Amino acid sequence: MATAALALVGAAPATADHTPATHDSFTIVGHRGASGYRPEHTLASYELAARMGADYIEPDLVITKDGVLVARHEPEIGGTTDVANHPEFASRKTTKSLDGVQVTGWFTEDFTLAELKTLRAKERIPDIRQRNTIYDGRYQVPTFQEVVDLSKRLSRELRREIGIYPETKHPTYFRKQGLALEPRLVDVLNRNGLNRPNAKVFVQSFEVSNLIDLHRKLRVPLVQLTSATGAPFDFVDSGDPRTYADIVSAAGLREVAKYAKGLGPEKSQIIPRDAAGFLTTPTPLVTNAHRAGLKVHPYTFRAENQFLPADFRSSTVPSAYGDLFAEIAAFRAVGVDGLFTDNPDIAVAQEQLAAA
Repeated sequence: MATAALALVGAAPATADHTPATHDSFTIVGHRGASGYRPEHTLASYELAARMGADYIEPDLVITKDGVLVARHEPEIGGTTDVANHPEFASRKTTKSLDGVQVTGWFTEDFTLAELKTLRAKERIPDIRQRNTIYDGRYQVPTFQEVVDLSKRLSRELRREIGIYPETKHPTYFRKQGLALEPRLVDVLNRNGLNRPNAKVFVQSFEVSNLIDLHRKLRVPLVQLTSATGAPFDFVDSGDPRTYADIVSAAGLREVAKYAKGLGPEKSQIIPRDAAGFLTTPTPLVTNAHRAGLKVHPYTFRAENQFLPADFRSSTVPSAYGDLFAEIAAFRAVGVDGLFTDNPDIAVAQEQLAAA
């Protein structure tokens, strides 16, 4: 089945089926692949991102009942697969507490890999990305190893190294179920010769304790993800009162630099928006992170009006494209070192135009 899935990947636009010109040291991460154009976390989405010029492809990692890492945005898969159409799995629908929030659906840890492979991916936000729905039902849920294999194949084919930027999703949640993500992640990197300082790999997490632990086991750079609100769930779970706001303070960033090489903030932590959605004055976050020795890769840059600052929206139609070029330029002007984007072709084009 893996061979069949790979065969389906080739349905990329002809305009993207080439190796783009080399760009500068700015890091472009294909967020869940090229998820602006294909259902997220599919081999098709990852391949298209690489062909569009992304430096890295980003698999979010969750785990199966039999301990295999797979790429899904969340453990709940009702929104990203056709599991609801499989009567044999109807009884698996349940409600669980996911980082303190009650979530109803189907969860990867209740399925073996063989069972997950009978499902097919679908577009997560069809109201915004209706065109992506034509790919519903065409692609499997990939394993992390399949993503690594794809990056190796594309590196050979495109004659440039395609990096991987995995995220451990909900590590405390999985650890409490006896399905810790981190040992499996370390194992895959070790088996593929990727646990070395010069490997084109970043490992990221919204939690802190697992990154501190991984710092002792991995030789690749780690990235601390942050949100504009709330706190890491491992802090919440252990009673630690610190929040993401504490982490991105000047003192907090110096602590992050003890175990990580990069920071992945929500972009409004760099340039906030006002009540009407317009960009306001940049914060000192990028400057403070650089002073601490951290690279800054904010998330997530998307072309649709739904996600853009009001400054760059083309209309009131949420699914219509606005000016993502201008948003990226605004963030590059404050010194970010890279970014996560659903539209890697636009990020590459913006970079090439800026350099011309």
